[in-house]
Amino acid sequence: MPPFFDWEFAADPYPAYAWLREHAPVRRTELPSGVEAWLVTRYGDARQALADQRLSKNPGHHSEQAAHGKGKVGIPGERSANLMTHLLNIDPPDHTRLRRLVSKAFTPRRVAAFEPRVRELTEGLIDGILAGRPGGAADLIHELAFPLPLYAICDLLGVPPGDQDDFRDWAGMMIRHDRGPRGGVGRAVKKMRAYLAELIHRKRQDPGDDLISGLIRASDHGEHLTENEAAAMAFILLFAGFETTVNLIGNGTYALLRHPEQRERWQDAVACGDEARQNTAIEEMLRYDGPVEMATWRFATEPLELGGQRIGTGEPVLVVLAAANRDPAKFDAPDLLDLGRSDNQHLGFGHGVHYCLGAPLARLEGRIAIGSVFQRLPGLQLAAEPEELRWRGGLIMRGLRTLPVTFA
Repeated sequence: MPPFFDWEFAADPYPAYAWLREHAPVRRTELPSGVEAWLVTRYGDARQALADQRLSKNPGHHSEQAAHGKGKVGIPGERSANLMTHLLNIDPPDHTRLRRLVSKAFTPRRVAAFEPRVRELTEGLIDGILAGRPGGAADLIHELAFPLPLYAICDLLGVPPGDQDDFRDWAGMMIRHDRGPRGGVGRAVKKMRAYLAELIHRKRQDPGDDLISGLIRASDHGEHLTENEAAAMAFILLFAGFETTVNLIGNGTYALLRHPEQRERWQDAVACGDEARQNTAIEEMLRYDGPVEMATWRFATEPLELGGQRIGTGEPVLVVLAAANRDPAKFDAPDLLDLGRSDNQHLGFGHGVHYCLGAPLARLEGRIAIGSVFQRLPGLQLAAEPEELRWRGGLIMRGLRTLPVTFA
């Protein structure tokens, strides 16, 4: 068995996942945190697990409660900050109720209407990259992929512009974007929780045409979100809604830089304004090296069998989306990037009732940002060897710390 969870694995986990798919597609593994979990790596098993109601999202079903209390599963600090009641931690019927309420405020029409603002933010950030850069060098993570989705989700939530830099600092600590001090994640979560509580109070007094106001107004048969539910939902929409897109932009751009023929196909689709081809290409980027490596934690509520293995009550299960999306039993030539791949039922945003609510926004931001990067930064090239790049640690998300480039 190849090594797991070291730096080489982080840079390219796909050979190890290929070994697991062939030899141990459902395997109990000790994670770096010390928690033992089942890793599910084949597409068929992954899709089954994502839709299996016996696999609960509620951490209360974890057989190692002490481990959860120490923040070894879930988002560090969310329990102490009273932010547990969000869509990633609950099951139907509560999940159904909250998702229905949130969906009323987070509609596809709202996302489509937001496209001009996403373009404005993207162009402004690229203007900043170009300003005063006679050498033509940039870090596309720090200067584009990180700030764009953060400012976009802040605008959607209704965070005033004057407060958005605070959010950028907190978000940077939460995903260790700037390699902050140990314990910084929990402190950032608590600061964000306090701010959201105060912002929700202000929005109750003076609502606007924003997502938090929509969450406050949303009701289902007369039942409104509680303040804790509204804060938790705003928190997870921010956390999940921006980090996923950071990695989509970074990973997608990196993949195109390493595949010249596919880059030409992408640039041609953008130059022609062919959104259908661009959308197909974005789906392939999501499959090939997607922003979410593993689906968030699930816990067996009763004994069950998956991939020939018996999983006991309370045992954690991690569905490895990155492995499932490279399964040769589902995808032809899965290790090749093919922007014209049409039959592409990848699991990049999950499957079933927990399918990512923010997927349309992530796709929109990824398409616009990656399109603008190759249009406005001619001669774009990597400014480092691939083996010199570092990937952020962690189980769930997959993304680069930096993406240094040069351009004409």
